[in-house]
Amino acid sequence: MADDSQTLNNRVIGSYTAVGDSFTEGVGDPGPDGAYVGWADRLAVLLADQRDEHTFRYANLAVRGRLLDQIVAEQVPRAKELAPDLVTFCAGGNDILRPGGDPDAIAERFEAAVADLTSCVGTVLVCTGFDTRDVPVLRHLRGKVATYTAHVRSIADRYDCPVLDLWSLRSVQDRRAWSVDRLHLSPEGHTRVALRAGQVLGLEVPADPDQPWPPVSQRAPADVRRDNIHWAREYLVPWIGRRLRGVSSGDDVEPKRPDLLPL
Repeated sequence: MADDSQTLNNRVIGSYTAVGDSFTEGVGDPGPDGAYVGWADRLAVLLADQRDEHTFRYANLAVRGRLLDQIVAEQVPRAKELAPDLVTFCAGGNDILRPGGDPDAIAERFEAAVADLTSCVGTVLVCTGFDTRDVPVLRHLRGKVATYTAHVRSIADRYDCPVLDLWSLRSVQDRRAWSVDRLHLSPEGHTRVALRAGQVLGLEVPADPDQPWPPVSQRAPADVRRDNIHWAREYLVPWIGRRLRGVSSGDDVEPKRPDLLPL
């Protein structure tokens, strides 16, 4: 590895564009200026740290609540126009959450977008789904997520894409990896994902993303019930209500970093 760059399959990564939904926008990881940070921003820092940070450029097109077709229509053309060395493409999760969401059909559309991106972008990193076994509300979708994850891995094999395998990242099974809404990662959860993404890209990362969490004391059942009631009232009911009304939290949100710029 050269002193001022990192490579993946002999391709220099001097520019990076993130494409996706709330996961890639960084929801759950608030920054000091009110904007979200998230794993993609943290990955960009890791990439910039291993080359001249003044020449490395980064864009983040992700917007919370976006479905796969919206991401393909709104973000993929811009990512192709920017033509970075690396694109991270994480999409389809919101489609899986929709009633009747068919992971096979979603995967077909995902593959078409990957084929489009890989035709003009140096490297396209794709993301699997999380294992939702221990995630309230989402655990009943585990079979659908697993099916979609298997498709993503197969698509990655066909198009020679590196895979950010979130299903196998054990550290995000801990409750502390998730924010108070239990639907988005916490700052520490985003950090763990960024570290794993760096590993996938062959970077030297400062910590093990799967390092054990510190021990935590057992909570009283009454405290757990009280927290669950508060969570349902503050987060679950509004989330369900938005879906019943066909409203998205990202309806009036623009990409936070639409151009390739130095950090």
